[in-house]
Amino acid sequence: MKKTILLFLTCFIFGSIATAQTQGDSRIHALGSYGLRYKYFGVGAGVEYFFVDNFAIMPSYTRIFPNVGKSSNFSADLRYYVSVGSSQLYFMAGYSQNWENTNPDGAGTSRNVKGANVGVGAYIPMTDWIGLSTEFKVQSQNPQEAGFRFGFAFPL
Repeated sequence: MKKTILLFLTCFIFGSIATAQTQGDSRIHALGSYGLRYKYFGVGAGVEYFFVDNFAIMPSYTRIFPNVGKSSNFSADLRYYVSVGSSQLYFMAGYSQNWENTNPDGAGTSRNVKGANVGVGAYIPMTDWIGLSTEFKVQSQNPQEAGFRFGFAFPL
């Protein structure tokens, strides 16, 4: 019982001081990604839109550079911001879809897999017009990759 009361008070205090972005704000993201399992690097872009206070949706597209073949990823993530200030922490969950072709010359078997992703990230404002965007994400679909996304965000 004491743990429940302590958890409730902690959440209440944290929730009262944690305010995030407001409805109508948006950011453009230029991102790089790195997968921990296969060590593939990728580049991408996305647009983040705050449709309600503390909640944002971010569709993004990433071109992945595997050792052989071609690969790309589309994600549409729902983000919940829990803090504001020098570091804006968020939790995210969303839909993800990968397109893969493992043939070296581009012709061959293409694979299209859909799934979900979850993660945690932070937006760190550097100036009024640019900020640092970092994220750790795990995807459920094949190749079940956990990885980092990092880059810059430009508030509109």
